[in-house]
Order: sequence, then C-alpha cells, then structure tokens
Amino acid sequence: MPFTITRLICYEEDIKKSRFQAIAVPVENEQAVKDFLEENRDLSTTHQCWAWKIGHNVRFNDDGEPSGTAGRPILATIEGNELTNVLVLVNRWYGGIKLGTGGLVRAYGGTAGQCLLLAEKIELIEKKKVGFQCQFNEWAIFQYELNQLHIEYTEEYTAEGVHVIALVQVHQIQPLSMKIQDVTRGREQLKIIEEENDE
Repeated sequence: MPFTITRLICYEEDIKKSRFQAIAVPVENEQAVKDFLEENRDLSTTHQCWAWKIGHNVRFNDDGEPSGTAGRPILATIEGNELTNVLVLVNRWYGGIKLGTGGLVRAYGGTAGQCLLLAEKIELIEKKKVGFQCQFNEWAIFQYELNQLHIEYTEEYTAEGVHVIALVQVHQIQPLSMKIQDVTRGREQLKIIEEENDE
C-alpha cells in the first residue's frame, strides 16, 4: 500500500559551512507541485533542488548542481521510504567549501532523508475521478451526500440539469453509484473518468 505524509515538514543541517534545508510536503497533482515551488522560490539560496513522485510519475531537478548529485538522491529517499504524492525541496546556501560529487549526493540525499524521517506517514487512499448528471431538484440530495462524505466536487449547471465531477475514494464508488441510481430511479449512472497519464 503506498504511503504519503500528513503535512509539511522541515529539516536543516550545516554541512562543511553550507546550509541545507529540506522541506517535504504532500502534493495531490503537478499543479500543486508548481504552486509550491513558485511560492517557495528563494533568491537567497545558491541552489534549490527538488524531486517529487505522484503515482508512477516522477521528476527531479539539480538546479545547477553537477548532474545526478541532487535531484536523483532526493528522489531515491522518497522511493526508499515507499512514499508517493510527495515533493521534497532542498535549499542550499553555499558556504565556500566544495563538497565534491560524493559529498553532494550524501548532503542532498541525507538532508531529504532526515526530513522524511520526521514526517508522519499515512496510507494513501486511492481516489478516482467520477462524473454523473442529475436534475435540479435532485442536486440538493447529492450535494448533502457529497459534503457528508467529504468528497471534493465541482458542479456545472446545464439546460438539462447539473453535471457533477467528483474525486472519490475507491471504497466510496459503489455506495455513491447505488445512491445515484436510487435517487434518479435508474435514469443516471456514475461514470468513472479515466485520467490520461503522461506515461
């Protein structure tokens, strides 16, 4: 079962006069990654290296450090901890002493690893994107149901009624599907929307 972390966590360490700061944060999608990196852009740093993993998708960035010395070791710690839906950003403020490639790998991987050790891990519950239609007079029932189950959704009003897209946990699909058939007397079905993967 994949795990993720519950909240943002920070860890700092000084290595040969360079200051390393690792920030680990749970992320749902690539947009969340972009937003977080944008918000945490820090011009005082010498390098801002990062790696993230969401499902089967991974990315990493050495931000000017020698290739393979920063982003990849950070990613290795994420995968070594069997985590997903996690972004780890490691900031470095250069202190004047070169660490060499081995030293950089240890510094970036080590700082990221220490940071993830502090994080509280939770089982990641798989979610699926689903969609369904309902009439205006049925929408209040579904809205109540979705809110009770803490399901994220967006609704779009059309001439025919309400078109709903929701992100549901896998175990919620069956009961929600039954509810839709029940309320709409079998007129509407819950449809699972397949996400296009980059893979």
